[in-house]
Amino acid sequence: MTTQQAAAKKVVYLDNSATTRPSDAVVAAMTDVLTCRWHNPSALYQPAMQAEKLMSAAREACLKAAGASGQSLIFTSGGTEADNIAILGYLRTVRRPGRVLLFSVEHPAVLNCAQEIERMGHRVETIPVNRTGVVDLTALESMLGEDVLLLTLMHVNNEVGAIQPIQDVVRLRDRICPKCAIHVDGVQGFLRVPLNFNRLGIQSYAFSGHKIHASKGIGGLILRKGHRVAPIVFGGGQEGDLRSGTENVPGIVGMGEAVRTYPAQGSAHMALLKKRLWEGLQEAVPAVRLNGPDVEDPLSAPHILNVSLAPVRSQTMLFALEGDGVYVSAGSACGAHKQKVSGVLTAMGLSTAEADCALRFSLCPDVTEADIDYTVSIIKKHYDMLKAFVRR
Repeated sequence: MTTQQAAAKKVVYLDNSATTRPSDAVVAAMTDVLTCRWHNPSALYQPAMQAEKLMSAAREACLKAAGASGQSLIFTSGGTEADNIAILGYLRTVRRPGRVLLFSVEHPAVLNCAQEIERMGHRVETIPVNRTGVVDLTALESMLGEDVLLLTLMHVNNEVGAIQPIQDVVRLRDRICPKCAIHVDGVQGFLRVPLNFNRLGIQSYAFSGHKIHASKGIGGLILRKGHRVAPIVFGGGQEGDLRSGTENVPGIVGMGEAVRTYPAQGSAHMALLKKRLWEGLQEAVPAVRLNGPDVEDPLSAPHILNVSLAPVRSQTMLFALEGDGVYVSAGSACGAHKQKVSGVLTAMGLSTAEADCALRFSLCPDVTEADIDYTVSIIKKHYDMLKAFVRR
């Protein structure tokens, strides 16, 4: 392929739940900090105080976007650290053993805390989901009790796009075990689905910058005022002594800019494209199966579509699509190199064969109708060819 041919090749990036391209506004804001406002915000001279002022503005922008004005926000290195501080930091303040309920389809940033939680003397139990990936409220109700210290829940599942009914979970908690804390991993939900932290009654909420067109290496944890959390990293006492280490000012400012400039109609635009993609796939590949809520279900996130294209294995289809410039995934990028069947799809009741043929398409506000139509046409081309070579 010549250089000109490579330059003309169409590229459609539909793996935005893995990471997003930093927006031009974010790059400009970060470049300004890196070149002109690079001072340590803990210092007392004027340029450093300007850096601290920029951080404060970003903090307020994030809190406002989350409907959390008046609450606390600590900046972290991303969603994983935010989840760990919320879970392990809270449990460090608890003086009695008890149960911790983790959502069965959580991100590894939450599920892989289980071993440490048990080392702290607590018992971990997993909350089941239904066939669409939504929490089983009846099962959860039977699991709740006065000995439950903490309950974790995803705002939006990162693989199938199921929005969790947080308000319903909060009502159950309030009725059965009102002292139980609730932490929500909002990495896939922040800015893309409605959120009003102050009205929800949850204790903490984690989010990440690189999922919303900011840079990697920056995230945040919103904490309700009065909710106790102990540090799990020790040092100079930055971020209210809850996350020591010199702050990532360029990342923080970039994330604030990403929040301020995120398109107001971004979610509505993505929802229409998601519907277009699903309808196109149904026409192109009648055997396609939807994994997750129906695209028009209120509990279906606007930006994630997961389907199984049996009998073609997802890895085979991924490589075929990449050859035509279409980038999608087979699930969470965190487990992409481990060659394991998705734990999320297994928890939803899919067979190994069904899960092994699953693809995840994740959108962003920059995706166009032309991108969707091209993707459908390329999938049809490869599916029609590949299905003939699958062993029966």
